[in-house]
Formats: sequence, structure tokens, C-alpha cells
Amino acid sequence: MPRHTTPSESLNPVPGRTIGEHGIVGNLDTTALVASDGTIDFMCWPHMDSPTVFAGLLDPEKGGEFTVTPDLPDARTIQLYVPETNILITRWMAEAGSVELTDFMPHPDTQPRVANCLLRCIRVPRGKVVIRVRCRPRLAYAKRVPEVSEYGDSVVFHDGPQSLRLAASVPLLIEEGEGAVHAEFELNPGEEVWFMLGDEAHDPYDEAECRAAFDSTAEAWRRWTRRSTYRGRWRERVDRSALVLKLLTSHRHGSVAAAATFGLPEATGAGRNWDYRATWIRDASFTVYAFMRLGYIDEAEHFRRWMEARLADLDRHSALRIMYAINGEEAEDEDVLDHLAGYAGSQPVRIGNAARTQTQLDIFGELMDSLYLANKYGRAISRTGWLHVVSMVDHVSRHWKDTDEGIWEMRGGKQHFLHSRLMCWVALDRAVRLAGKRSLPGPIVEWATERDRIAEDIWNNFRHPEHGYFVQTKGGTDLDAALLMMPLVRFVSATDPVWLATLDAIRDQLTDDGLVFRYRNADGLEGGEGAFTTCTFWYVECLARAGRLHEAREVMARGVLYSNHLGLFSEELSLRAEQLGNFPQALTHLAFISAAYYLDRQLTDPDGQVWQP
Repeated sequence: MPRHTTPSESLNPVPGRTIGEHGIVGNLDTTALVASDGTIDFMCWPHMDSPTVFAGLLDPEKGGEFTVTPDLPDARTIQLYVPETNILITRWMAEAGSVELTDFMPHPDTQPRVANCLLRCIRVPRGKVVIRVRCRPRLAYAKRVPEVSEYGDSVVFHDGPQSLRLAASVPLLIEEGEGAVHAEFELNPGEEVWFMLGDEAHDPYDEAECRAAFDSTAEAWRRWTRRSTYRGRWRERVDRSALVLKLLTSHRHGSVAAAATFGLPEATGAGRNWDYRATWIRDASFTVYAFMRLGYIDEAEHFRRWMEARLADLDRHSALRIMYAINGEEAEDEDVLDHLAGYAGSQPVRIGNAARTQTQLDIFGELMDSLYLANKYGRAISRTGWLHVVSMVDHVSRHWKDTDEGIWEMRGGKQHFLHSRLMCWVALDRAVRLAGKRSLPGPIVEWATERDRIAEDIWNNFRHPEHGYFVQTKGGTDLDAALLMMPLVRFVSATDPVWLATLDAIRDQLTDDGLVFRYRNADGLEGGEGAFTTCTFWYVECLARAGRLHEAREVMARGVLYSNHLGLFSEELSLRAEQLGNFPQALTHLAFISAAYYLDRQLTDPDGQVWQP
């Protein structure tokens, strides 16, 4: 039975950890970040876009965390994934002994079906070690301290309508008034202890059931990973990136979150702190490319069905949103959690996203390209689905000349962005191709004519007046790393002289030691930002397509090192290559997969044909 202790017996919260010190586990409903010291300091429950139950990464004092602290002086810590899985192991290694912590959430395909929960197993391979575990959740975005009560041999944390149940194979001690419990125990070599955190309604598992959940979860992840067709130079890293993308994919809906977190800053101490726990049409469409390149056709098909449902929800007076909630509903409006200190003091901490109401014309191109690929390599589109596509493409035909906020969600006013115009060209081009491939009805001649008008507009109005290379905005002179998409979507030859001049200008003006910045001009927001990791891999692929394989391989080698110790990429990087922004970032992992795929093929057979969407 749990017993109660006084607050004096509790531990003080551990100081904040860096973004890059974390691994991620999940169950295709939600995820948790596990720091290299074994602390879970970010987790939303029960879904990825639900309120946090642990947010110590955003506020070590108020946010809440789940810590494991072995009594092993001078221990070295190591983190690794069980190969081909999203099961994370944290190890403490010392002269006196070693401790191994295994974290995972049961996979939804386990047989028999396992409840949604977080499982933590602590085992001692060597020595006799005293270990202290403390669980201090703060539900509902850490707005209050929860009540804690006994529930048989487990405890329940209550906060309004939500409650969480923690069970363990050792006694749990309730800390009076602290909204926390802890356990202290000693393990001999070969002994282990399990902890299970989940909804109050789920009965705890015994140790045999926990081990069975581990075995079936490991096998489920291995089955999925082995479906990959990639066998190239960066296979383990590509597999890890695919596993990250899968963790960010909803097994219920087929949608893909942009990242697992909110509020992690693009520049430490600044106000560029956004919520990425939603499905951006752009990011999710790019994810389809990555999945299809690796042979994961089912994931692409699941997203296509989710997307067709969004198109079906539109009426003649409404437009496609740039982002949606993971379940397909309207994304939440932006709000501020002013009670949280923010990561490294970076305020405000935002949830929701005001960009949800922006106009970003590029999303139609990314979406249309993904639908084209899904139809080319997967199942044919339905008649109803095609009618929705026709309506969408007609919308692009009417509005491609409009201004918008662009791919980077500028908050300084609408402009004519080249990337947006480029992707409108893609939308029309892929619609023409798909209609021809499937003999689908539509105004194909009119679409092709409008597509060609966009191309002429880009060539005539989006060039530097002196140097002739492509530029970010109509009539402007600034560069934008989003231009790297131009040869990747087959708008321009990768060896066209104008494009090569653009590539050289991006190298000279937007890169720094393998780091690639999105742009250098003002964007309507205060403070600066880091280098954008996605753009590094776009740059690699453009170099490879231009035949600059030596340079591409060199930048690739640096880019790979910009991941953390587990191969996970954040959104951005400081000039010290410290990870910044929301984490892990889907867009970067899929850009890495694409670059690894193409560069590997070119290095293997420079004169061969490479599969190209």
C-alpha cells in the first residue's frame, strides 16, 4: 500500500535540460521526451495535442517530471534505442555497478491489445544499487498541483476531469501537499522493477504482462522497420528518421504532426516559440514523399484518406486550411501559458498557432504532389475525391497571382513569394499529369495554359536585377532557402545556368559551415533565429542533382552530425550547432531521408537513373 511522507522528504526539481539531450518514445497517439539522465520532462496525455502532464523542459520548477536517480557516483550515462524500434534505453555505468532504464509505450498493434500507458523498467545488470524514482506530474499544462490518493497498490493523480494512475512493483510513497510520489529501493544484479503510468481506468499490469508488452512492442516496431526498401549508406540513420516520422503519425487518423512539442524556442531567450503539435498540409505532404521512397505505401494511403476527408469538408465558399488538428478538426487558436517560465527563460510559451488563419498558397502544390504520388504508386483516387481535387486546382488557377504569407509564415504582411508561386505551378502540373495518367475528366487544357503562365511569371519577375539568379519575392533581391525546392519539384533543371547561379548565391549568402539559414532579411518578428536543419538536406540534394557529389557528401557528413546522440533532429541550430526549436522535427527527418536516398544512388551509380517523384 502507498504510504504518506512529509514534504521535507521530497527532492527539489532538477535544473532544466537542453533540447538535444532527449530521446522520444510513443504509441502513435502521443509521445514523451526522455532526457539523457532518465527524466521524462515533456509528455502530453492522452494525445499529442492534449495538455501536458510533464512540462519540466519548459519550466523545471512548475512543469513536472518523472525522474530516475541511481546512487552511482561518477556514473557515465549512455542512451540508445533497441535496434529497429522506438524503445529507448538509458544506462548508467560506474565502477560500483550499472543500471539500465527501458522506456516505451505499448505499440497499438500488440497482441493482445495493451492499454495506452507509459512503461518504465529499471534493471541492475551489475553491482548492488540504490535507486530513487519520483513522479511529479502537473496536469492541464501545469496550471495546478494535482491531488494524490491511494488506489489499491497504486496511486491516482487528480486534477479536475483528468486523472492519471501510477502503479509499480515496489511500494510508492505519497508526498503530502507536493502532488508527487516517490519510491526508494535497492536492486541486486539481475533484478528489475516496473512502473506503469496511464489512465485511471486501466488496471495495472504485473511484471509478466509488462515483459510481454515489451516483447510484442519490440516485434511490432521491427516488423514495420523491416518493410523499408532502403539499403544505402545511411541505413541506420534513415531507419531512425522513418521511426521518428512514424511516431509523429496518428494511427487513428493518418495525419502527421509537424513536431512533438510546443514552446521550444528558435533562439534561446527570444519570443519565437510556437506550437507544432498539429498537421500542416505542407509538412504532412512532404512526409508522404519520405514514406513512399522507403516503401511505406500504407502510410501514404492513410494520409491520402485523411486529406480527402478535409477536402470533402470544404464548401464552395471555404478554402483549405494550412494546418488542422491531428483529428482533422480546426486547429486551436493561439494562446499564451504565462505561468510557465519557458525553456531557458524563453517567453512567451504559446499553445495553438495564429498562423492557422494565414494564406499560404504553396500548400496546394505540396498536397497535389503527394496525391499524385499516392495515385501513381498506390491506389487510384475515387471519383468523389477527384471532383474535390478539380475544385481545389480551379481555386489555384484563380488565385496564383495573389500575395500570401509564404512557407515560413511571415508575420510582416503578405507578399509575392517565389516559393508560393512555384508550388502553384506544381499543383497545376501534377493535376494535368494525374488527369492524363488516370484518364480523369477536367479542364486539362486550361490548367496547362495557366501552369505555363506561372512559369513565365517566375522566369520574368523573380530574378535578381543585376545577377540574374532567382530571388525570394517579386522584384526583390533577397534570397530564400525555399528556392532549393525548384529543381527538386522539376521546375528547373538542376544544371541550368540560372539555377546554378542561384545555388552558388545560396552557398555564399545563406550557409555557414554546413548550416543553412532560411533567409537573412526581416520577417516581421523580433529577435533572430538559428539555422534551419531541413534546408541543410535540401541543399545536399540540390548539390547532388547538380553533379557536385564531393561537395554534397561533405555537407551531408556535417548535416548528419547536427543530429543529437540518438540521430534525432530539431527544427533549428545555433551557430554552436546546439539544437533549437521544436523537437523532433518531422520536416528535417524527411528531408534527410530524401537527401540520403538520392545521394546514395548517385554515389553508387552517378550515370544511373534515380527514382524521382
